[in-house]
Amino acid sequence: MNLIVGLGNPGSQYARSRHNVGFWCVNRLGRAHGIPLSTHGRLATTGRGELAGREVVLVKPRTFVNLSGRAVAALVRRYDVAPSDLLVVYDDLDLPLGRVRVRPSGSHGGHRGMKSIVEAVGSREFPRIRIGIGRPQVAGEPTYEPDEVAGYVLSPVTAGERRVLDEAVAHAAEAVLVILAEGVDAAMSRFNR
Repeated sequence: MNLIVGLGNPGSQYARSRHNVGFWCVNRLGRAHGIPLSTHGRLATTGRGELAGREVVLVKPRTFVNLSGRAVAALVRRYDVAPSDLLVVYDDLDLPLGRVRVRPSGSHGGHRGMKSIVEAVGSREFPRIRIGIGRPQVAGEPTYEPDEVAGYVLSPVTAGERRVLDEAVAHAAEAVLVILAEGVDAAMSRFNR
């Protein structure tokens, strides 16, 4: 059993935001592989099925991104899943828009949702797929100012950004399948460009 977790914020007001590309990936996998997603509790929207010959649970936490660990830890316990059988897909400010990166494990890299998961699960030894959303610019320079960053990740993408991110999400969904079928190293060599 593998848990495939896409990070995002619940609610229609966030559906088109940069922070929700993880949700977009899980939605894409569910549609493409006939795995319906439904909400059974307060913590997550899930769908159980098969991808690349493996039994999976697709997961969209219903907590806000920064509290994703609550939902993920509860599902890890419920399905008795080892951290190595967890796969998380999420947005990354420090990757250029549309870039996809696969990693076998690592730190949270400043992403609060990943920090929440690492702390709640008690491990950082699980694969992840990062989808680049780029960093906001102020006066032509990348900014790290918290209010600017928060406004940027929570705001809807432009039509042009959506086209780029839709392609990135398609690559991320393919990467999920490669990880399940061939392993993380194969996905890294194919998608980390």
